[in-house]
Amino acid sequence: MSPHDAPPRPSAPTRAARSRRVGALVAVAAAALLAGCGAAPGQGPAPHVTTPAAPETARLTPADVNAWLDGVIPAGLENGGVVGATVSVVHDGQVLTARGYGLADTGENGNTGEAPTPVDPEKHLFRPGSVSKLVTATAVMQQVQAGKIDLDADIKQYLDFDLPTEFDTPITTRHLLTHTPGFEERVANLLRLDGVPANLREALVTDPPAQVYAPGTTPAYSNYGNSLAGYLVERVTGTRFEEYVEREVFDRIGMTSSSFEQPLPERLKDRMSGGYNDSANPVAQPFEIVTTPPAGALTASATDMARFMLAHLGAQTGGTPLLDEATMKLMHEGALDAEQLGGLADGPRMTLGFFDESRNGHRIIGHGGDTNFFHSHLQLYPGAGAGKGTGLFVSFNSTGVNGGVQGVRNAVLNGFADRYFPKGASTGGTSTEGASAMEYDHDAAPLARDEAVELAARVQGEYDSSRRMDSTLLSAIDLTSRTTVTAREDGTLLFQPGPASASPAVYEAVGEHTWREVGGQRVLATRIEDGRVTGIAYEDVFTLLPTPAQRSAGLVLPVLLGSLVVLVLAVVSWPIAAVARRSAGVAPRDRAGRLARVLAKVGTLSGVLAAAGWAASVTALMQLQEIPAAQIRSLQLLQLLAALAVVPAGVRLYDDARRRTGWTRVVGSALVLLALIGLAWFAVEFNFLAPDISY
Repeated sequence: MSPHDAPPRPSAPTRAARSRRVGALVAVAAAALLAGCGAAPGQGPAPHVTTPAAPETARLTPADVNAWLDGVIPAGLENGGVVGATVSVVHDGQVLTARGYGLADTGENGNTGEAPTPVDPEKHLFRPGSVSKLVTATAVMQQVQAGKIDLDADIKQYLDFDLPTEFDTPITTRHLLTHTPGFEERVANLLRLDGVPANLREALVTDPPAQVYAPGTTPAYSNYGNSLAGYLVERVTGTRFEEYVEREVFDRIGMTSSSFEQPLPERLKDRMSGGYNDSANPVAQPFEIVTTPPAGALTASATDMARFMLAHLGAQTGGTPLLDEATMKLMHEGALDAEQLGGLADGPRMTLGFFDESRNGHRIIGHGGDTNFFHSHLQLYPGAGAGKGTGLFVSFNSTGVNGGVQGVRNAVLNGFADRYFPKGASTGGTSTEGASAMEYDHDAAPLARDEAVELAARVQGEYDSSRRMDSTLLSAIDLTSRTTVTAREDGTLLFQPGPASASPAVYEAVGEHTWREVGGQRVLATRIEDGRVTGIAYEDVFTLLPTPAQRSAGLVLPVLLGSLVVLVLAVVSWPIAAVARRSAGVAPRDRAGRLARVLAKVGTLSGVLAAAGWAASVTALMQLQEIPAAQIRSLQLLQLLAALAVVPAGVRLYDDARRRTGWTRVVGSALVLLALIGLAWFAVEFNFLAPDISY
């Protein structure tokens, strides 16, 4: 699913800010078409959302929360071009409020063709995307509690298919729930709009992603890993995952308006909110089928999500507790430590399912979720004692204009924390005594300048996100999402762009492995091995990893762009040169070396056509359009012809030099040869010629 600004985190099978993801791919496409592809263009600026000023001590009461939400969400929907939203807030064992904003059905152009229908938080169902992973993790922990799943045992003992792995360290359930099994990302068939029910086992067995990191060492968000965790539940219980969750999670706590079934059962279909692109295009889109259901297939109402939050806070909801107190506590604690993560453990760390989204010095655990059309988030503020604490759930049914949903979602999440849990307040107007944020002193003094300068020099460099597609033909996307870290004279670090952001950010050293954002909330941790930085943790499921020298933007982009410029100019020059020779009455070249010239031209033209084709295809793939295998193979054939043309281009250069045909022709032939070599190197390095065309 997709990367978020803090506190929202990455999420469900597609990625929320679809425009951000597509923008990144368009950047690669632009490079292929000679417009350059350096850094991923940021989304358009998020719409301004005015957050009502907090009184000196804002109290968590229904009246205050309702008034505050009414001041934030409607304006955010309008400014961001978002159709509708549903929200619920719980506090100290009670549902404080549940509210709907905007429309669930836009009416004449909506999903039913009837009059516009306002969002009802109890009636209307939204798709929380990767918030589903919290339900999946809960189901897994039920089986841990029952003794049927061992958190630290090799998961292969539970599977009924061969899971290919690359490291001796076994993958455990703990790794699956903390996004550290080591899998690369895959985007093919994450979501479908065909209405065909998903088959979990089939999705897991068909083309599993490559394992590129040793288990437990490198947080890298993985929909596949979480879906494996859900499949373990299916295996040890003998019950379909969807049916198990309905019986053992939803029925236990009265979540009668929730389901993982796809399509929805008849009793719920008519209550489904439409999913939209934005309010300017208010046509409801088809119901999305998540091909790996545990990762993001949940459909629920805001009031049902309130019941789920209360259950995780230990409140008595009238049903059967989801987990006993000890297991719930285990689930909410940090799940990996320095033994596995090294210095990365000094930064944000996942629990067994929840992200650490702490803010203002208060401990917050949560999870974001995004499909193509729905964008959601759930946060818990654990309190001291059973039933104590606060929870917030919000979901939107459209992406908005220029990804406008991100602005209003952040305004709700950050604004709620700042209003009711401000920095320095021991309770934030509520009962959260004993709830601390991470194991880190947010008020720690910066290190001395000389020490900071030395540490900063180690960190400086180019970095790629751990959530990437190393072995697929989409690996070139790394070029559009790279982070450059610069050590400044005062010992601070300049991140361009800032982690999980489109804007630069400055960090100061507050520990050997720890860096704090200047003027912000984020904390980074570095892992240093043999004097080298091998990773930077900027979120509990994302790590920045040093860019290999052969993939450095300073090398790749000039080679790629220069090669394409030369090849395009060569193709354009052919008819111009032919006309000029004819006009000047110059005799055609003799037949010597003709075959080499023809083959070199075929390869040159093939390289240009392949670049244009890859640009269009990769962009379409990231828009979740299916690309036929035959189309990819055809592009690979063009790419191969361009690579093989290195040989005749070399023969042509030798022939031109031997025959002394003039320095301009020799230089031209040399440039074409170098361009073909550069393009061939790029194609091999970024898997455009790989036999496996999965993505």
